[in-house]
Amino acid sequence: MDPQTYVVTGASKGLGRALALALAGHGYPVLALARPSTELDEIGGLLSSVAPGSRSIECDLSNPTSIANAASLISQQTTFLAGLVHNAGAIAPVKPLDKVDASDWAHSIQVNLVGVQDLTQRIYPLLGGEHQSRITVISSGASLRPIGSWSAYCVSKAGLDMWSRCVAEEGRESNISSVSVAPGIVDTGMQTEIRSTPAEDFPSLQSFIDLHANGDLARSEDVAAQLMPLVTTHSMEQSGQRFDVREL
Repeated sequence: MDPQTYVVTGASKGLGRALALALAGHGYPVLALARPSTELDEIGGLLSSVAPGSRSIECDLSNPTSIANAASLISQQTTFLAGLVHNAGAIAPVKPLDKVDASDWAHSIQVNLVGVQDLTQRIYPLLGGEHQSRITVISSGASLRPIGSWSAYCVSKAGLDMWSRCVAEEGRESNISSVSVAPGIVDTGMQTEIRSTPAEDFPSLQSFIDLHANGDLARSEDVAAQLMPLVTTHSMEQSGQRFDVREL
């Protein structure tokens, strides 16, 4: 059997990077996916030094050709994936739904939802069989409650929760499980982007500024450590469930 390889998307920064490093630290080879950047190159080298067989792979979830290329490289790397962590996501556009550009709104749905389906479908032959493959979807509190000016993000995350449940339903007989988990409010680049939004576009801006100022944001490394048991050991009986990191 191939090594217990994991794919992590959005692995160049923030929670994705922390999860990739945590997995490698536990001996799992990690295929780290993200848009091209120096950070992606750096994490690829770091992971390979910790867990042989790890590497970085360029993948822009807004670009079907990039997704296809990444899937091809993954298939060349291994014949079995023990797990897939869908962490990549985009908060933009943060704008009232009656003012947001339609193409920006569609881009968010592509990155946060359609690209997830596209990548998973392309590497589906590497999942399940004799051994369980575990899919973990990084969700959000925004999947359960509407937030003003976050319509694209809320809709895509709600869709992602249901997508995870559909994967669980269809994958049950193939030994493929899927869970979604809300990670809480983590100190990542996404939070920086939110705090940089013009106040006229985002009614809740001050509350996010206050969260940062009061030190209420969780560290990516701490959240990754909390998520590791769920990512690596969740059972087929748990498949289809949604979790909150604060309840783990």
